[in-house]
Amino acid sequence: MGMLDDRAAAVTGAASGLGLAIAAALAAEGARVCMADLNEEAGHAAVERLRREGRRVAFTHVDVADPASARQMIDTTMAAFGRLDVLVNNAGLQHISPIVDFPEERWNYLLSVLLTGTFLCTKYALPHMIRSGWGRVINVASAHGLVASPFKAAYVAAKHGVVGFTKVAAWEVAAHGITVNAICPGYVRTPLVERQIADQARVHGIPESEVVARVMLEPQAVKRLLEPPEIGAMAVYLCSDAASVVTGTALPIDGGWTAR
Repeated sequence: MGMLDDRAAAVTGAASGLGLAIAAALAAEGARVCMADLNEEAGHAAVERLRREGRRVAFTHVDVADPASARQMIDTTMAAFGRLDVLVNNAGLQHISPIVDFPEERWNYLLSVLLTGTFLCTKYALPHMIRSGWGRVINVASAHGLVASPFKAAYVAAKHGVVGFTKVAAWEVAAHGITVNAICPGYVRTPLVERQIADQARVHGIPESEVVARVMLEPQAVKRLLEPPEIGAMAVYLCSDAASVVTGTALPIDGGWTAR
């Protein structure tokens, strides 16, 4: 018997990286998981992999920045499983550039996915949780939702916004048995992080081979990248009864980065 045997979840950005790790962790605890992503090919492949492991998962396409698509994802989860207990807002992307050169369309796009997408999916999920009197909303923010780094203006601004949104949402739905929390990871070994290496080398003027040590791990006390299953384990904890009074928090899992 898993901790989440009678629960259903929707996870955005679930085709790879943190989203896939979180979906896998929830499914391993018995949850039925709707894995949502913009990348249909990768999403279907991820679902098939988890199904081979005996997990109860399904895939749906979603563009979290589009209200109709975000609502359809929630409706699809309800149609597939008859309920929605857990929402994980994880979909994300990155752009690295000095502010003076930051493309305005990229600024708008990052905020639409990272911040507006979190709002939209939460807005459409909450009524189902309110009706059932139980729910968990987990927003994957970042250590950059708590502190700043240069050349990431849109990402840092959006993730700070996600942390603020988390606090407001937690207050609004606490009376309905729903918790809302943000997970704030440091650098995790994911495709999103690996794709940053060349850009980080360019803006910092260092070789790519030095980016992990000099940029990514320099702020951390623990000098290693986090692994995706570590974030999945934190998500499982937040869904557990042990976390029933943990709400409105921004939980760092960052190797000591924000302890400074």
